[in-house]
Amino acid sequence: MRARQRGITFIGWVVLLVPVAIVAYALIRTVPVYLNYMKVSRALEQIASEAKGDDQLSVQALRNSLEKRFDIDSVSYPKTDQVSFVRDGQKWVAETHYEDVTPLFANVSILLKFDKRVPLN
Repeated sequence: MRARQRGITFIGWVVLLVPVAIVAYALIRTVPVYLNYMKVSRALEQIASEAKGDDQLSVQALRNSLEKRFDIDSVSYPKTDQVSFVRDGQKWVAETHYEDVTPLFANVSILLKFDKRVPLN
């Protein structure tokens, strides 16, 4: 009588685990980029809460405040000049659009695009 095969073979494990390992590695490489985006987002939100009710907003004062927050949180990218302060009707809006590239292996990289828009008053 033939014995029935049970379980998964070594080749089966390799075929199963290699794609899982690649996805896990990609996640590990992108986590710092998303943490940086969260710092940028938090800095913009804090500037918005600071500026609430202030009718005499100055772009230079906003940029200085943002630069201090980026310095405290150790945000090196994007630079403060990549954050724009524009008028949208009666409101000021802080917005940033930037891309960050995370290398994976050899010549394969992941491009992440970030957009953040925060009304200031």
